[in-house]
Amino acid sequence: MAQETTTHRLVLPADANHHGTLYAGSLLRYALEAAYAAACLATGPAANLMLRRVLSIECRRAVPVGTLVELRGAVLEARRGYLAVGVVGIPLAGDTLPWLDGILGFVQVDQACLPVDLPAPVSSAADEPLWRPLATRLEKLAGVRGATAEWIAAGFGA
Repeated sequence: MAQETTTHRLVLPADANHHGTLYAGSLLRYALEAAYAAACLATGPAANLMLRRVLSIECRRAVPVGTLVELRGAVLEARRGYLAVGVVGIPLAGDTLPWLDGILGFVQVDQACLPVDLPAPVSSAADEPLWRPLATRLEKLAGVRGATAEWIAAGFGA
């Protein structure tokens, strides 16, 4: 079984927008922290991970101040020096769907922040029931490539 992390956060007024619900920037921070924790625990203490991209984030419900939310994270895919990590906001009381889900990509880097191979093999949770919907979404997004080559072709990074 692949490693999964669980994080809890209390939505505070500092995390809220003018409607008294979780602000989008705070939501992204919650997702990033949960995904990074899952990636670090899966790769071990020798890892040096950097956020490469946010592949997908879905927010289905406004979350009011004072709500205690639970987020789970797990690796969906591991390739050489890259991890795709899923994050699920466990449904709130009275709901059946996650209030949040997303896929974030991390790359293992060396001291010069250049990509290198992961320090050890990492198992995937993609076949486990909670993670199947995100694994399916990740498959659909597999054809989407980063834009680095486009920037280089435009004369940047030369």
